[in-house]
Amino acid sequence: MSYRLTVRRGPAIEKDKRETLGEAIDLLEAYAETATRREAVDFVSRRYEPGDLVALRIELKGDGVRAGLDIHGDGSAVAWTGRIGRTIIEPEHGESPLAALRRTLTA
Repeated sequence: MSYRLTVRRGPAIEKDKRETLGEAIDLLEAYAETATRREAVDFVSRRYEPGDLVALRIELKGDGVRAGLDIHGDGSAVAWTGRIGRTIIEPEHGESPLAALRRTLTA
């Protein structure tokens, strides 16, 4: 079974595929390192701060796995699992959201 990654960076979408979960998680981490910060955006009568904007979303799918990582415009990240109803993965003992995602998927 292969694992598919979908990377959304603004309107641009990149897709990739890996054969093993470990390779897919390694690639997800490589994509996460390419995230850039975003400035605040004013839209109609509302201002969206960088922490409110998702600058990079990486989704991982395959063999019963649906998970991902959202990196916000201020550099903060949130790992999650699920498809429609997402469940946030809480980091434990000072680990990064990426490490929490890896722990959850490889457990």
